[in-house]
Amino acid sequence: MMKEPTLGNPKNTIEILQKYQFSFQKKYGQNFLIDTHVLEKIISSAQITEEDVVLEIGPGIGTMTQYLACAAKKVIAVEIDRSLIPILEDTLGEYKNVRIINEDVLKLDLAKLALEENEGRPIKVVANLPYYITTPIIMGLFEKHVPLESITVMIQKEVADRMQVGPGTKDYGALSLAVQYYAIPYIVANVPPNCFMPRPAVSSAVIRLTKRKEPAVLVEDESLMFRLIRASFNQRRKTLVNGLKNSAELDFSKEEIQNAVETLGKGVNVRGEMLSLEEFATLANYLKRHKE
Repeated sequence: MMKEPTLGNPKNTIEILQKYQFSFQKKYGQNFLIDTHVLEKIISSAQITEEDVVLEIGPGIGTMTQYLACAAKKVIAVEIDRSLIPILEDTLGEYKNVRIINEDVLKLDLAKLALEENEGRPIKVVANLPYYITTPIIMGLFEKHVPLESITVMIQKEVADRMQVGPGTKDYGALSLAVQYYAIPYIVANVPPNCFMPRPAVSSAVIRLTKRKEPAVLVEDESLMFRLIRASFNQRRKTLVNGLKNSAELDFSKEEIQNAVETLGKGVNVRGEMLSLEEFATLANYLKRHKE
């Protein structure tokens, strides 16, 4: 019988932090969850079953890890902060299905880890992510083709909103397009600052990204499409033609770019923020064929 989680309660969290004289590291963006309702909501929305191998990024003192361990077959918890390892060994000592890795998740070969831990079957990622590296972590999981079923994460609310909006809105950008290309985003819950210790200065949200079986659009050159997307949002106020022409990442003449943009039927003065994912794919396919 697995031990019931104890750390969702603020009193127990404070006791552990005092026992180890732990001090929060600003550079690691540490905000620990102290709300059992939120923890339960994350586990249920991630749809964790006894068959699942879960990767948790930034387990902190092991609060959510305890909940995950009770629900999953195995939990791999990757923690960058060395000073948290003895605490994790203490709080997770009774959970035999947890493996703790003291590494920087951005430097780990996660595809290889998933292969070793789950024989190549898709894993689920669940995390209360450090806000300053949310985007590189999520994009790394997708772009390195880690075998994934879903990513359920606590992130800054503003970033969660950005992941699910469409063309023509002020939050729409390269992140919206990249996330929607690989996954179906769904905001599970908004979480106020008082659910954390210490309290963050911003509101948070839990978002679930369900990995698509196939990317959302057919594009011949994925890397070219993302270069076009980045270039068109790097200079938001410029027209799409000028944004693409000025990009150091692209090698097309003004004429080639104009012809490509004209095929979209939106006029040559359209801005990048008005284009859908399908239209960026059309643009990439056109430019690739004409370059060849």
